[in-house]
Order: sequence, then structure tokens, then C-alpha cells
Amino acid sequence: MLLFAGIMWADTLQAFERQHLLKILIWAGASVLIGSLLFLVLSLRRIRAPLASQFAVQSSIWGIAELAWAAYAYRDIPLRDYEGAALLTRELWMAIGLEAGAILVGLTLAIGGWIYVKRLGLVGAGIGIIAQAFALITLDLIFVRAIQL
Repeated sequence: MLLFAGIMWADTLQAFERQHLLKILIWAGASVLIGSLLFLVLSLRRIRAPLASQFAVQSSIWGIAELAWAAYAYRDIPLRDYEGAALLTRELWMAIGLEAGAILVGLTLAIGGWIYVKRLGLVGAGIGIIAQAFALITLDLIFVRAIQL
């Protein structure tokens, strides 16, 4: 099945989407692992480090959510015609916008936690949100650039 007026085949787009979801699964798994290990080390050594513990919590929670979503999406990656590819592109741009918003929320938490309320836990949560959203926005931008409409 030819797709995109001879520019890209449907199976090529399907392979790109599969590769994109695998990258998200790898990032999500690493996030859960790093967040869990950091939280475990802090707990076992009884270290009170609000910045690191909140970063670990954000990494783990975002990683679990990303793992669940990407694993579900990976089960059935369809062959897409032009309309399906255009819908996928619009969904990616919507996700990119939401991820940019999440970066702003993380910045607000980190800066507000540091300057206004002097709470390192908020700074750690903000940094964790920024790290997760930045990774996702990067992966989504790479994928949306690969789609040739």
C-alpha cells in the first residue's frame, strides 16, 4: 500500500512508529529503574534528601505511566493511510504541546520552590517533571520529523 503520494510506504511508517514506541519503553524502563534505585538507596541509608527523593518519585511515577501507555500502544500498531498518518501527526503535535506545558509547570515548581517557599522537595519534583517532559518532547519531535506528509 503506497502512502504519502510516493514519499513513504505504510509499512515504513509502521516501523518508525514501532521504533518510537520502543524508545519510549526504554526511556520509561530506565526512569522507573533509576527512580526506584535512588529512592531505595535514600530509604536504606536513611538519608533525608527531599530534592533527590522527589526527583526519584517523579521519575518512577512518570516512568510507570509511560510504560503502561507505550506497552498498550505497541500491541497494535496499525498500517496507516494518508488520513491515518495526518491524524498521528496531529496527535504528536498535541502531545508536544502538552509536554512543553509540563516543562513550564516543572520550571514553575523548581523556581517557586527555590525562590519563594525554600522547599527542596518542590525543586526536586520540578526537576523530575522537566527531565521527563524534555525526554518525551525530544522523542516526539524526532518521530514527527520522520513522518513525511
